[in-house]
Amino acid sequence: MATDTLTSKPGAQGGATGGLRRLLLDNGALTALIVLVIAMSALSGDFLTADNLLNVGVQAAVTAILAFGVTFVIVSAGIDLSVGSVAALSATVLAWSATEAGVPVALAVLLAVATGIVCGLVNGFLVSYGKLPPFIATLAMLSVARGLSLVISQGSPIAFPDSVSHLGDTLGGWLPVPVLVMVVMGLLTAFVLGRTYIGRSMYAIGGNEEAARLSGLRVKKQKLAIYAFSGLFAAAAGIVLASRLASAQPQAAQGYELDAIAAVVIGGASLAGGTGKASGTLIGALILAVLRNGLNLLSVSAFWQQVVIGVVIALAVLFDTLRRKAGATTPAAGASGGGNRGRQALTYVIAAVVAVAVVGATSLLHNGSSAGARPKIGLSLSTLNNPFFVQIRDGAEEEAKKLGVDLTVTDAQNDASQQANQLQNFTSGSLSAVVVNPVDSDAAGPSVRGANQAGIPVIAVDRGVNNADTSALVASDNVEGGALGAKALAEKLGGKGTIVILQGQAGTSASRERGAGFAEGLKAYPGIKVVAKQPADFDRTKGLDVMTNLLQAHPDIDGVFAENDEMALGAIKALGSKAGTSVQVVGFDGTPDGLKAVRAGTLYASVAQQPSELGRIAVRNALRAAEDEKVEKMVKVPVKVVTKENVAGFEG
Repeated sequence: MATDTLTSKPGAQGGATGGLRRLLLDNGALTALIVLVIAMSALSGDFLTADNLLNVGVQAAVTAILAFGVTFVIVSAGIDLSVGSVAALSATVLAWSATEAGVPVALAVLLAVATGIVCGLVNGFLVSYGKLPPFIATLAMLSVARGLSLVISQGSPIAFPDSVSHLGDTLGGWLPVPVLVMVVMGLLTAFVLGRTYIGRSMYAIGGNEEAARLSGLRVKKQKLAIYAFSGLFAAAAGIVLASRLASAQPQAAQGYELDAIAAVVIGGASLAGGTGKASGTLIGALILAVLRNGLNLLSVSAFWQQVVIGVVIALAVLFDTLRRKAGATTPAAGASGGGNRGRQALTYVIAAVVAVAVVGATSLLHNGSSAGARPKIGLSLSTLNNPFFVQIRDGAEEEAKKLGVDLTVTDAQNDASQQANQLQNFTSGSLSAVVVNPVDSDAAGPSVRGANQAGIPVIAVDRGVNNADTSALVASDNVEGGALGAKALAEKLGGKGTIVILQGQAGTSASRERGAGFAEGLKAYPGIKVVAKQPADFDRTKGLDVMTNLLQAHPDIDGVFAENDEMALGAIKALGSKAGTSVQVVGFDGTPDGLKAVRAGTLYASVAQQPSELGRIAVRNALRAAEDEKVEKMVKVPVKVVTKENVAGFEG
């Protein structure tokens, strides 16, 4: 079969030892998956539940579908870095077409699929006829597709049509539709690779492109088709992802191209081309999903999770190298016969039986282990790459320690889909309550509804959750804070002057709400003119770069409003001696570094939200909800404009 991985040379080893060695060499990814499942089952009593295993399948689905498309490219010795952005663009086209443009849903789906295929064809054209290296061509498409997604959506999520959102639901109340889509796309991949002319061409091109050309293959046209396949699968993945989140997120699937490539490589494909198979790619995606799921359940730090996954990818490539040095050879495309396929099927059956037996035995270790355990609360933060949310975590951990609560903290890295996975993992675990700081209020809804169905109380912190039931919202008002920021800056400027606005990450509710509040507050000061608005993604370095660029076009501005302190601090660096003298800067959040700048006079004011207090109150209310005590639906933490006059004694 053309999709078989490497097989050991005959005669290299004899007897049972040689057979076992060949089995492990030829099925390294499968062996790793079995070991991983057994280990997670032994370490966590929550891993083996039916709900959690289905969660693993759902969480693997998008990565696997993307990876199936990337498999075609890698088998032919190419690379596709654009699939994550193409997925987001395709979903955005579907949502925009069906809602804003009023296109029938069926036609909108076709437009989304066509968008993915066109992006793939452009990649293929640049590689085949433009002679660009695949890395460069697809890197360019990564940027173009992401930019178009933001342009179409104006940086805000777009609600997904209900008829398509059912792709994120379950059949019969238990079987997730994303898993079914993943299986169908996997079977299609296996069929294309093993049973079609273009599949055999992929292996030939990956093995030796020049030899393939001399043999009569139309390599350029084949590459067009290969990259078109990748774009098609990316579109399918984008639709499934957006269906899970009930909205098309313009920033969705960031970094997923790396997960897709990792899944293909872990599954036994070579980046040099010529080898790879659909089943191996599926196993690679499952390994990544099991790792993330299990590490969540084991309360492993979000930062260490990235380290572990990186090590696994490195080991997979190392294993591939060792396998080749051990004397493995690659069968020609289509060369493996029924005997090999039969042995491979038998291998999978034996592996499944062994896994079920060992996993069943390890599950006995956890019977009754939950008796008398301390309350467990999960905290899902939108990001830990921002001092404000770090302070929320610190406050939450301080309160959890005080109350005798086990607190598991996860970092969604501003990825709504990753947060959905984390919330599903929390729902599968034996948690008393969940605290969520949503990346996006709409996208968190489906996962929170899952927690509602499981009877787990959910507390929202800083941002609310739409279309789901939360026991309480612990927050300050971002809209009110934006209005207070406008008032503070306008009054400092005497009601007239020119200003620029540094916006947060496109698509986040915090950026939208703070920007809307600032715009509303500024209406009372017609003498203030906004000359520029640019996103700097809540990041200090980007704030520095964007402010530096804006000063070239607007050197005589009088003020800056930044939607968080990090961007404000970057703007202050760009302004130099102008900050706090001829140019007044107002930030948001009241972070330690922001308050330090307020004391120094370079930052005129920060709209402080007291993030540590948000974390403390959220954990306190989560425990009350878990114990069926009465909890206020809305818990407001006062917003305060902090300036040099009142910064002394202020605590966040």
